[in-house]
Order: sequence, then C-alpha cells, then structure tokens
Amino acid sequence: PPSAAANLRPGAEQKVVFITARVHPGETPSSFVCQGIIDFLVSQHPIAKVLRDHLVFKIAPMLNPDGVYLGNYRCSLMGFDLNRHWANPSPWAHPTLHGVKQLIIEMYNNPKINLEFYIDIHAHSTMMNGFMYGNIFEDEERFQRQAVFPKLLCQNAEDFSYSSTSFNRDAVKAGTGRRFLGGLLNDTSYCYTLEVSFYSYVLGGPTSTVPYTEEAYMKLGRNVARTFLDYYRLNSLVERPLAPTPKTR
Repeated sequence: PPSAAANLRPGAEQKVVFITARVHPGETPSSFVCQGIIDFLVSQHPIAKVLRDHLVFKIAPMLNPDGVYLGNYRCSLMGFDLNRHWANPSPWAHPTLHGVKQLIIEMYNNPKINLEFYIDIHAHSTMMNGFMYGNIFEDEERFQRQAVFPKLLCQNAEDFSYSSTSFNRDAVKAGTGRRFLGGLLNDTSYCYTLEVSFYSYVLGGPTSTVPYTEEAYMKLGRNVARTFLDYYRLNSLVERPLAPTPKTR
C-alpha cells in the first residue's frame, strides 16, 4: 500500500531488531517487559511512528509456550532447557528455537536485511534492577560499540543498572541465544540477554528498593523501545507538540 513505511517497500534495505522472550516459562516478568515493548511500538506515540519508519521489529514473545501452559519453571514439555539448545535445535524436540533460528539465518543471508540487534528477555531471581549480558570479543572497538546500547538504556530507565551489566563467555552459557547468535552474526550485530529482577529495583541509595509491578516491567519495555531512537539518533525526526504558551499573570 502507498502508506507503507519506506523500509517495508519491496527491495528496501531493512534494519531488523529481533526480540524474544519467555524461553524459561517461570520467568514471567519477561512477558510484561515484552508486552511493554509491543504496546509501545504499535501505539500512536510519535517516537513509535519514527521507529516503525526506520526499523523492522521481529518479536517472538513466547519461545516456550508448552512449558508456560504446563506451569514449568525452566523446561519445555519434553524436559529441555531450551536456552541451552540454540547450537543445534531439533525441529521435533525444540520446534520454536528451530523456527526462530531458521528465520534469523534466512535474514542473515539476505543482502537486503541488516540484522542489527538480537535481545532475549529473561527474569533474574537473585539480582535487582534490569541489566544486560553481552558477549566478549577480541576486537576492542567492537567490544566498546556493544556497550553503547546498555549505556543509553541506563540513561532512559531509572531501574536499569549498567553496573550490573556484564559481558562474558562462560562455557555453561554457550547454548544460549545471545552466545550462539553472537558467534553466528557478523560484527555489525549486537546480541544481548536483557534480565530483569523478579522482585525489586534500587533507586539512589541501597536502602530505597522499589518493588516491581506489572506496570513497572512494561515501562522498562517501553524504555527499551525508546532507546533505539537514541541509538540511531532519530530524535530530530520526532514531531514534538508545541510547547504550551506560558500563562501571563
């Protein structure tokens, strides 16, 4: 349709942000964060309109639907921790991972698509705040570039902690989405795990902890979405409402 955003026209180059959540069924906060991202992106908010014009968001909000349905904490129906099977997912035993991975590889092999971000949303049972895990690279410049998004998110979200954000490559995490896709995709793609606390975040001093609510999780999601505006420096494109005229005395 003529009204389609320029980035959706046939043959247009696309910058893709791929977001997944709920690979661990017990980590319910991840669904609220993802809901916040989705609700914001499809809204009429001026920032959302700019993001839709410049980026393509692909979102798989629940990677482990059977585990969620059964009330499992970490496993799928067949007893797999899906977040350890990205390297070689079976279409029979890990169908959601298999489908998502095929889609990501198709996009990666398409010269018209730049898969720029992969973010997998989880919840953490012992740490507070929101924070991220990233990958370790030998290339110092790539390592520095990877830190940009979490630093910008930290400026936008009062509950996001850059000090808890860490970059690692421990062997036990090798089958996770972040680690596997970080190794598969090229150096213009950034892969993160976004973790959010099950219970609280800290504001200011260590004594002022604030319990998370569903709304606070969704707000973190909205702030993740907004951060792409800063990352791509699209702020000048947002139509700002006219400032109210000051009331004269």
